[in-house]
Amino acid sequence: MVMEAVDDRGLKLGINGLGRIGKLTLWHHVGRKYFNEIIINIGREVGTSLEDIAHYVERDSTYGLLRGFLYGHKSESVIHDLDEKSGLMTIDGIKVKYLRSARNPSEIDWREHGVKLIIDTTGQFLDPTLPSDYPKGSLRGHFNSGAEKVIVSAPFKIKNKGKPMPEDAVTTIMGINANDYDPRHHKIISNASCTTTCLAHMIKPLINFFGPKKILSASMATVHAATGSQQVLDRLPKSGAGDLRKSRSIMNNIILTSTGAANTLRLVIPEMEKIGFIAESVRIPTNTGSLIILVMNLQDEMTGEPIRRDFINNIYKQAASDDPNGYLYYTDKQNTSGDIIGLPRAAAIIEGHETHRRTAEVTIDLKRVPGIEKCIKSPLNEMIIRVPVTQAVIYGWYDNEMGGYVNILGDRTISVAENM
Repeated sequence: MVMEAVDDRGLKLGINGLGRIGKLTLWHHVGRKYFNEIIINIGREVGTSLEDIAHYVERDSTYGLLRGFLYGHKSESVIHDLDEKSGLMTIDGIKVKYLRSARNPSEIDWREHGVKLIIDTTGQFLDPTLPSDYPKGSLRGHFNSGAEKVIVSAPFKIKNKGKPMPEDAVTTIMGINANDYDPRHHKIISNASCTTTCLAHMIKPLINFFGPKKILSASMATVHAATGSQQVLDRLPKSGAGDLRKSRSIMNNIILTSTGAANTLRLVIPEMEKIGFIAESVRIPTNTGSLIILVMNLQDEMTGEPIRRDFINNIYKQAASDDPNGYLYYTDKQNTSGDIIGLPRAAAIIEGHETHRRTAEVTIDLKRVPGIEKCIKSPLNEMIIRVPVTQAVIYGWYDNEMGGYVNILGDRTISVAENM
């Protein structure tokens, strides 16, 4: 972990929620040292004392000890100066304060603590159209509490499907459409999801090379590690639950589920509106490290170099080489999910060893194609045409927690802070 000097402008960061993404976001920014102070809203009492919060922050079942994450060999604790009354502690020289009373964003004391930039990691407030005084809480409630910008660590979910996206809200993925964020107009920024982040970095190089017209259709399946929303053991489903699999044990099952990656992808890569796309998801009993299997159907050329395996891999090799941020990573090695955990800032790790392709001719009977005028059909001697289509299968790994998503979320956060 590379340490950076603490910024001298007195910048403070607010984090709402201390679940998986909230906790690892704290780790990230403690290590990065861009913000002088971090204010974390938990919204409730935790354990018996502030020491219990420190215990939770210091240890992680996936990534080990915080001090190991920061320094590797260092054996001493990096958490000091706990003050139960004020909720303060020092983590590796950074002041961290915990708020333990308000759950509703409009009631959190951001203004009192001088916090203007918030990352909401709760997963509870995802609708940017809800007013600030919405009884159950909303993203806009943070503005009532003193915030000026809110970054959401999840895709937006508008409950009223008839409502348009507000003009002050935008979805961005670093390295894909980061410049869509306009600091003069946007107040709420969605960082999309870990899956969409990986998927976008897998698809963008192909769109850039072939263009959307040559991509006939696409589909993806994410083989995704467990998340906090799943059950350790089987339990009764909640009232009105339509998907009974969500109440089953993730420790003992492979669970079919859904993903909103296809819808969010269109927000960050507009060309996807012209491409038929299907996205599916499977949850498996691992703690992090996920995989996207992307299938692309490409229109091959009648003449010229055919679309072969090395041809596709070279597209990714070049794109990875050209990526100044290292978000796209290419490897010819044979990996397992554990190998990519914690790989810094890698949105997608292309497993070139497993890229597959096959070209075949698709037969089309023009007599059965609607919309073709008779004047076009009549001069044709042959009503059957054959179009070469290449189906390519590409595998992309991603650490859905720290390595990929949280580190890239950190980049987005600092880019927003620099324009405040």
